[in-house]
Amino acid sequence: MTNENKTQKERREFLKASALVAGGVMMSGYSWAGMHSSVDDTIKIALIGCGDRGTGAAFQALNTKFNIKLVAMADAFQDRLDASYKLIAERFKDKVDVPKERQFVGFDAYQKAIALADVVLLVTPPGFRPMHFEEAVKQGKHIFMEKPVAVDSPGIRKVLAAAELAKQKKLNVVVGLQRRYQTNYRETLKRIQDGAIGDVVSGQVYWNSGGVWVKPRTANQTEMEYQMRNWYYFNWLCGDHIVEQHVHNIDIANWVKNAYPVSVQGTGSRAWRTGKNYGEIYDNHAVELKYADGSVIYSQCRHFEGTSNRVDESFQGTKGKVYLSANNSGILWDHQGKEIFSHNTKGNANPYQTEHDELFDAISKREYKFWDAERAAKSCFTAIIGRYATYSGGIIKWDEALKAENNLFPEKLAWDAMPKSLPDENGLYTVAMPGKTKVL
Repeated sequence: MTNENKTQKERREFLKASALVAGGVMMSGYSWAGMHSSVDDTIKIALIGCGDRGTGAAFQALNTKFNIKLVAMADAFQDRLDASYKLIAERFKDKVDVPKERQFVGFDAYQKAIALADVVLLVTPPGFRPMHFEEAVKQGKHIFMEKPVAVDSPGIRKVLAAAELAKQKKLNVVVGLQRRYQTNYRETLKRIQDGAIGDVVSGQVYWNSGGVWVKPRTANQTEMEYQMRNWYYFNWLCGDHIVEQHVHNIDIANWVKNAYPVSVQGTGSRAWRTGKNYGEIYDNHAVELKYADGSVIYSQCRHFEGTSNRVDESFQGTKGKVYLSANNSGILWDHQGKEIFSHNTKGNANPYQTEHDELFDAISKREYKFWDAERAAKSCFTAIIGRYATYSGGIIKWDEALKAENNLFPEKLAWDAMPKSLPDENGLYTVAMPGKTKVL
């Protein structure tokens, strides 16, 4: 038997065993993934969330070298699903098999699509991530999910619980904190962890830019639809830009420290982006992440148009310093200013693609080596308590914040239901006021 035939035989056996699990028979040593009756070696995927990032994630999954087919799609909005399907089907005609009966629309669409796949791509606005991740793990699926993975303390607890269950079920989970899959970060972090700059005692991480899109209110929209369409500006959906965007840089701080902060304090405001089209979020945050060893990492993010941009990370150690950025920079110096390492950017892979290449490689080989969910949840929680600190003006302790019951999610999901944050008679939303706003 050739190696290729042996691999296909093993995969067929794996999928047969998985089908038995789906029927209620537990097979020791096998994942609960692949819950379908097929015994070929095709990996079936479902896309949950058909916006731009979701469409991109589907492109990257289908662009891997493995035998993958998109078999189901789900979104809250029909027009988003239709646009995504058109783009994906045009690019990957032979890898798309999503007839109308497997195109699901609505708040419960995710459950139907997840049931049909071996691997699910969770790419909705982040407020839905805990619920969708929990369901995917419950159904025994391998998972790619975008960051952030939650927007409040109850959501983080749900993700951490599901992450533990995913480990028990030996499910692969990859989270879209793509710097973890970027060559310059990996190579530089290896050297930091090997002691190249000694103990890291301070650092600075930034995401300063001009902001993102705005989708103004249109005629006849319900409040729920408006907030869903304009999701970036509402905390129950986005978590504020410190969570949705700056989490990338905060995750690097935690990676470099190989730890998570014990407390966070800081300041923020709504200084530039003040109109009613901008919901309830701030446009700037500056926080200090304090770790158990006493070291402090300074974190800054802002959305001001017409000002200088900066998206990078710097750290100082007892033996040297490091500079990192997403444009493939990774440079180490000793205390005399001598360069001791500079990453060669030639031939670097696209980290967005690497995420999917490594996920599907592990699934293909029946390897279980991805524990992204727990560390991503903790980095997202670092950003969330950063928001708690700037909104309240208080010092937020990790352990206390993790117990909080401040659930931002609506009591009911329906197009005529009301989110918890509503506009006043002038169309303006309540914005946090440090010293007055309670977050825990």
